Amino acid sequence: MKLFIGYFLLVFPTIISSAESECFGTTKNGRLVDGVQLPSSGANFVSYGSLPEIVGRTYVHDKVRDVVIDSYKRLEKEQPDKVFKYAETGFKNGGRFKPHKTHQNGLSIDFIVPVTNEKGKSVHLPTTPLNKYGYNIEFDRKGKYKNFQLDFETLGAHIVALHKAALAHNVDLWRVIFSPDLQQYLHATKYGNYIKKNIRIPTKKSWVRHDEHYHVDFDVSCRGMK
Repeated sequence: MKLFIGYFLLVFPTIISSAESECFGTTKNGRLVDGVQLPSSGANFVSYGSLPEIVGRTYVHDKVRDVVIDSYKRLEKEQPDKVFKYAETGFKNGGRFKPHKTHQNGLSIDFIVPVTNEKGKSVHLPTTPLNKYGYNIEFDRKGKYKNFQLDFETLGAHIVALHKAALAHNVDLWRVIFSPDLQQYLHATKYGNYIKKNIRIPTKKSWVRHDEHYHVDFDVSCRGMK
């Protein structure tokens, strides 16, 4: 019996982790079954805070997780000196995710914008409870905040990497929301033409500016709400 219990404890976590997520409804009115938590960190990325992780604000659909991790692996080769940070995602079972109007069915992620310091080095934008984990930060019209400069080239590289990774996993990006007053700098990068041709970035202002983060919605097949 002890041997059986020991075997069960070894195998059972694997069974749980291999469960496929299922999404319902839309990003604004939906839920999620068997959501998975994004890793806290990797070779070139970190989450926006340990407390949000602990309270369960970093769960997504398993296909979305695979795409995100794949995108970071691609960037390890393409942008080896750059670092990245993700922010709010959603709850394990989806549903209302205050203060956001979306993030309800595991297909939405906020990414903190990549920045460089005064020496031009890629660094993480500080995200702490004092600045509402980065959401209180405000960049000027040229992408400047204190001694940080928004790195538009690296932002473009990440958006393209997400799109290519999504296609490789047989899903897609539905849209990327990024501040309209800063989009001209993104489109001026070497990734601008690819982004214009393949990725929808609305030019209409959102209810929040989306300058310190960019919101990404993934296109994954979901069932209707019951």
